[in-house]
Amino acid sequence: MRGQGRKESLSDSRDLDGSYDQLTGHPPGPTKKALKQRFLKLLPCCGPQALPSVSENSVEDEFELSTVCHRPEGLEQLQEQTKFTRKELQVLYRGFKNECPSGIVNEENFKQIYSQFFPQGDSSTYATFLFNAFDTNHDGSVSFEDFVAGLSVILRGTVDDRLNWAFNLYDLNKDGCITKEEMLDIMKSIYDMMGKYTYPALREEAPREHVENFFQKMDRNKDGVVTIEEFIESCQKDENIMRSMQLFDNVI
Repeated sequence: MRGQGRKESLSDSRDLDGSYDQLTGHPPGPTKKALKQRFLKLLPCCGPQALPSVSENSVEDEFELSTVCHRPEGLEQLQEQTKFTRKELQVLYRGFKNECPSGIVNEENFKQIYSQFFPQGDSSTYATFLFNAFDTNHDGSVSFEDFVAGLSVILRGTVDDRLNWAFNLYDLNKDGCITKEEMLDIMKSIYDMMGKYTYPALREEAPREHVENFFQKMDRNKDGVVTIEEFIESCQKDENIMRSMQLFDNVI
């Protein structure tokens, strides 16, 4: 019985990462590498390193499973919970597994991975804010389920879904409103991430000016905080913000 359970677990893992074809019993043929690499470079937990081969032998698979601390939910269940197709989930899982072999990523690892995308600046503070947005149950780690749930909202969610996710990112203490202090922390982290050598050069007072403009536009009742209702209503009336939301539609 234990051997049978082991085989089922191995089959599930292969099914999720696309390294096993259930119809033929053999590794699948070549995938669309260009699409896969272009998409994975956009993800905070999928670095530019080469992806693992989909033709790894069973010995390597057995060793990998023995070292995994967290196994993701089944492929069908993740399809139901997200708006990704089976193939997209397999591509995502291979990239996630390559960067996070244990099946989960903690804050420090997340910051290290994210820093690869912004070598000219300091992305650590913004990466912490982003990590907290993905870590929805606040257990100090991001699993593959957490990762694809967040990406599903960002890439495939409705406008309201995406705006709610963005609001949660900016609402640092999760009290249901954005203060000027929170928005200033966010803006400073973004400017730090972009680096000091941008062109044109960023002025030191630019983050605070951005926050003032944000609140002038969003804080409808002028009470010093921005609620989720004010945030969504203001964003939906801003053509530039709506256009930026549409940029995510064709990422995959």
